[in-house]
Amino acid sequence: MTEKEREKVEKNIGLIHKVIQDKLQPPYQVGMYSYEDLYQIGCIGLCKAASTDKGGTFSTYAYRLIWHQICDAMIYATRRQTKETTCDVTPYIAAEQEVTEELSDFRMDINRALEQAKADAPSSTCKGIEAICMMSKGYTSREIGERMNASAKLVCAWVSKARKYLKSRPEFAQIAAAYHQE
Repeated sequence: MTEKEREKVEKNIGLIHKVIQDKLQPPYQVGMYSYEDLYQIGCIGLCKAASTDKGGTFSTYAYRLIWHQICDAMIYATRRQTKETTCDVTPYIAAEQEVTEELSDFRMDINRALEQAKADAPSSTCKGIEAICMMSKGYTSREIGERMNASAKLVCAWVSKARKYLKSRPEFAQIAAAYHQE
């Protein structure tokens, strides 16, 4: 950055707070992004505006670039989170609807392991495990959020946390190994 660009950034740093305040609702927690995260993302947008400014009203131009930078980050995070959630739930949704003896035993083992995991897990992870179970029955994040008094984004965060927690538990690896051997 040149000295002139740096001066523009320093002079207009308050614009970032203005964009966040105008475009988002308090407490400014958007999905996985806190206010500080959004502010840093806005700083990137402000720096881009300073380096690409071709004259005119800088604050108007910078305001738009800051907002676009924040939107791009939120879109990317949402897509990534949706992809993770879809990957987590797809095997359960794709499972055969017929209840064979083998599948019934498998479900009983999974349910037992899930109950044990919920007993050992922190509160938000328990909510994520419950959300995963509801997703396996076809509920969307929005529908689960309505039932659990939470936003769809928070449900996705719970699911992501629960997925990582469940992957770390040895009983799920044992169940998977036993099921794939048969």
